[in-house]
Amino acid sequence: MDVPHAFLDSWSNYMYLGMVGFIILGFLILGYHELRILLIGDYKEKYDYVNLHEIKYFWYAVIAFIMAAFLFFNTVASDMIHKSGMAWFYVRLFITTSFAIIFYFIFFSAVRIYYPRFVEKRLRKLRNKPRTSPEGNVMRKLSEQEEDAHLEAGMIEDELFHSIDYDVWIDEKTGHKKIEKYFAYQHADECPECGYYTFRIDREELEKVPTESDTGLFIKHFKCNYCGHREGREQVLAQLSTNV
Repeated sequence: MDVPHAFLDSWSNYMYLGMVGFIILGFLILGYHELRILLIGDYKEKYDYVNLHEIKYFWYAVIAFIMAAFLFFNTVASDMIHKSGMAWFYVRLFITTSFAIIFYFIFFSAVRIYYPRFVEKRLRKLRNKPRTSPEGNVMRKLSEQEEDAHLEAGMIEDELFHSIDYDVWIDEKTGHKKIEKYFAYQHADECPECGYYTFRIDREELEKVPTESDTGLFIKHFKCNYCGHREGREQVLAQLSTNV
């Protein structure tokens, strides 16, 4: 039994409208995210926003584009369906739905495995972007050796035992100081086994407490969320007399 042209034409029009709507929605999501970043003046605040929302908004946009493709392919081969009958209409709907689900999981894995590499590059750029003091002077980021003199004892302890990093920026003309706090466990490294950026801190262990006469040993246990590779990385802790 032939499928009426009026039905197929109406169906295709709705599919095209939906496709255009989802394409626009995808670009609006990406544009909204970039606009939010642009409107944030402080680089540390930009860093925190990107760290929390970049992957999420990118994934929302990917879903919108998958839906646009799903709707588009539900307009393909309408002439054949008109001649062959309603059964082929449901076959097309089933096939496009199946492929949409398949691509959903493919892109979900791709975003989870590959996209963090680009996010980490963006975060490093934001973290090292020169800061400006309230007086308008370009500030200098201190080295690891220099910054300890500007950190409190609790901050130094955070860096040693809690996978927390502090960046210290100094305006050398006025002496203005800015300290920024970063959480290492929120970030992924490149896995030495599979090469994906899915290698994160799983737990931490203080193997040996430092004393005034001997160094200590701190172990960070990493786990890859993709291949399951585990690895422990040792960090020698300086004697207490040199920690403060």
